[in-house]
Amino acid sequence: MFKGLSDMGDLSKMMEAAQQMQTKMTEMQEGLNRLTVTGEAGGGLVKATATAKGELTGLDIDPSIFRSEDKEVVEDLILAAIKDAQRRATDKSAEEMARLTREMGLPADLKMPF
Repeated sequence: MFKGLSDMGDLSKMMEAAQQMQTKMTEMQEGLNRLTVTGEAGGGLVKATATAKGELTGLDIDPSIFRSEDKEVVEDLILAAIKDAQRRATDKSAEEMARLTREMGLPADLKMPF
């Protein structure tokens, strides 16, 4: 009557694997809040620090760049450092996701909605 269902494997094992994956994904998301990256601009004169989820947590500006005639340059450097930090955060997040999928034996190109 249920010919072919035996190929699906043990449903309880699939459910357990899904729960483990959900637990690991939650742990990874929490870990991304603790991982930090630093973006730089102007040869390190401006540095922006963010979590691996992209939340800006710090900004460091070398005092040597504060001259009124350089206002626009400083603003551009700040924006560049923030964008660099956000890019690095995205990269770090992707690395962590790839590591997790590898550890779980999932295909490398699997796209998760997290």
